[in-house]
Amino acid sequence: MQVSIEWIEKWFTVFNNDYFGGKLPLPDLALSKSKTRLGSMSCKHVTRFGRTKVYDFAICISNYYDMTERQFQNVLLHEMIHYSIAYTGLKDTAPHGVVFRGMADAMNKKYGWDINVRVSIRNVKIADDKILKPFLVLALELQTGERLLTVVNPKYANKVDVMARGVKKISRFAWYLSKDKYFIHYPLVRALRGRRVTLNEYEEKTSEMQEVFI
Repeated sequence: MQVSIEWIEKWFTVFNNDYFGGKLPLPDLALSKSKTRLGSMSCKHVTRFGRTKVYDFAICISNYYDMTERQFQNVLLHEMIHYSIAYTGLKDTAPHGVVFRGMADAMNKKYGWDINVRVSIRNVKIADDKILKPFLVLALELQTGERLLTVVNPKYANKVDVMARGVKKISRFAWYLSKDKYFIHYPLVRALRGRRVTLNEYEEKTSEMQEVFI
């Protein structure tokens, strides 16, 4: 099977309530076609006055392989453990250190999961190369001449649309639908933010997409 952003969000919510006390905010979610990483958790760090702030959490799941739902769930739980450790500020001995292994082992033993540090993909079938659903893309033109693209969670499209209308430095913006694999590495956002692209890239992508109205 293949997973979607909606699938990740659904099971993130279930697992968050069941295993993490419902304390983890929903991070940015994204899909990839990575051959070597079934999943990843990323975040940013900034240190000021001796204190480190961790923010912009994101979880990405690879759709490169055709796996069972149970296998995808194990991957998601793996990344949620990383997220929990980073979000709560726990110090581990390594990326898959004592804390990570302790949490994974406890969930495996108590709930029957199979969360591992490494997963063999030797006999896993490669998935069909297709995109399940079109991406909802917001294209932004700034007064400075900069161009930005972002992929928005459809549930938050109206909210983001209102936010964009209220930002004076945005000279123009438009909504599009696209099935271009180019956007598979973009996180699915729920607020107004974007990725800077060149003018040529912006014009190429917007010319290929179907404009829609929110």
